[in-house]
Amino acid sequence: MKIFEHVMNNLYLNRTTGKWHIQDPASQRLTWNKPPKSVLVIKKIRDASLLQPFKELCVYLTEENNMIVYVEKKVLEDPAIAHDENFGPVKKKFCTFSEDYDDISNQIDFIICLGGDGTLLYASSLFQGSVPPVMAFHLGSLGFLTPFNFENFQSQVTQVIEGNAALVLRSRLKVRVVKEHREKKVIQNGIEENGMVPTSLEKEVVKQIMQYQVLNEVVVDRGPSSYLSNVDVYLDGHLITTVQGDGVIVSTPTGSTAYAAAAGASMIHPNVPAIMITPICPHSLSFRPIVVPAGVELKITLSPDARNTAWVSFDGRKRQEICHGDSISITTSCYPLPSICFRDPVSDWFESLAECLHWNVRKKQNNFAVEEEEF
Repeated sequence: MKIFEHVMNNLYLNRTTGKWHIQDPASQRLTWNKPPKSVLVIKKIRDASLLQPFKELCVYLTEENNMIVYVEKKVLEDPAIAHDENFGPVKKKFCTFSEDYDDISNQIDFIICLGGDGTLLYASSLFQGSVPPVMAFHLGSLGFLTPFNFENFQSQVTQVIEGNAALVLRSRLKVRVVKEHREKKVIQNGIEENGMVPTSLEKEVVKQIMQYQVLNEVVVDRGPSSYLSNVDVYLDGHLITTVQGDGVIVSTPTGSTAYAAAAGASMIHPNVPAIMITPICPHSLSFRPIVVPAGVELKITLSPDARNTAWVSFDGRKRQEICHGDSISITTSCYPLPSICFRDPVSDWFESLAECLHWNVRKKQNNFAVEEEEF
């Protein structure tokens, strides 16, 4: 149920003047075509500190705003929620679903996350197509992607419902994994004189294709092997390099402040249209992280002479082995994640750098004492 609008391209052509213009990130605003009626509330599992905020939020949404609230079934299985008689009337109004079984992509107007950055990543994984706007409250350990504090949640949620909020469009990666499986196939060679049907075995190649939408990064690593990973990286069909080391990270600007930053990459504002390629402990010291334009297609395969297989994960999930003949194709998704800002995209980002990563924090240098001149 897409009832919000946003502009995806930062660069656009003004047909009146005939000049190209770059959109001001602060101009991205949440606009409802009609008032939102349904909200998905995602709570971090196994965190007792979130039970009371979760209950307060759900009561406010259902009783004060008459919203349809969607909640995962596993959240309601918590004994503290299941056995709370006072919360029972509110719980009966919920619409429930289960991950990987129920498709709610066309039933949600916006999302509220209670937890840390991992909660927002999980919300992204639930929507393989268009993503509703996400309002994330900082109730976890880091909170780089969760700008809202819960103390004044009523007024903040009301502003979002009224459409009074800024947006940052966090680009995602569209990932296509093709895996080759060789299955034995019985081949009949004809009927001999004794009536027996001789057979032979051949291996038939069966391809399995999987697709993912990734908000932070795709990580290809050596897994449990003691050997260096050895994978080839192609850009738009051209081999650009072979990665020898612990692996490689392909990330969005949002993911640049996560694993990529720990591996030595630059931190990029989420409004910058780009894809980052960051080696993990490369064998060559001259192999530095690079940034390529959004929209290019990257392809990663095992090198023909690789000693071992590789492993891949998507935002830390769905980890699987990559063998010879398999391939991973990565490009910018046409379905970004609209993240609701506390102030605006620029202020929120730099505040997160300062508060969460302590960016450029150091003891200031003392100034020189000014001595009075003698006359």
